[in-house]
Amino acid sequence: MDLKILTQAVGELDEERVLEMLQSFVEGKPSEEEAQKVVAACQSGMAIVGDLYEKGEYFVGDLIFAGELLTNAINTLKPVLGSDSTASAGTIVLGTVAGDLHDIGKNIFKSMSEAAGFKVIDLGIDQPASAFVEKVKEVKPVAVGMSGVLTLALEAMKDTVDALKEAGLRDSVKIIIGGNPVTKEACQQIGADAFTTNAAEGVKIIQGWV
Repeated sequence: MDLKILTQAVGELDEERVLEMLQSFVEGKPSEEEAQKVVAACQSGMAIVGDLYEKGEYFVGDLIFAGELLTNAINTLKPVLGSDSTASAGTIVLGTVAGDLHDIGKNIFKSMSEAAGFKVIDLGIDQPASAFVEKVKEVKPVAVGMSGVLTLALEAMKDTVDALKEAGLRDSVKIIIGGNPVTKEACQQIGADAFTTNAAEGVKIIQGWV
């Protein structure tokens, strides 16, 4: 199988071609090592998608589709990946903060993080600080992602960081915030480690932390 062609097909969001290639690959009873290379090629394709989105050639819908395409690709490969392939790069706890009901950005970030090998625990929308605190205690993630589109979300993000501090958990986890109102200044006031308005960049930041 030509991995470059696979990467290109993922980058072009040619789902039919990608799944055909993977199907015939799986039928060839490949080794787990070969299968890991194929996963890496798919992930490289996702990087192309992220770049095209940054350039304005792809839109939000394309990113969502790419995330679904990747999930299907990984599911197709599961039989030849063995159990270790799910050993993740780490766990991320993700949620839209209290008072905010937006989830498109969060969902794109989730798909792209999972594609990069992270296990993502998505709390959902309108999540109080206590929900983040409980989940961080329970799963000990490498990072917490907070999303929000409304300006009031910034306040809720600060409350969440403060709650993690009070619970003594702040130092054990990195915090990344995302969404329209997020700026460098807001990031500093909230006390987060990083901010992004771009899902692909957000995943790169977390990979840098691991």
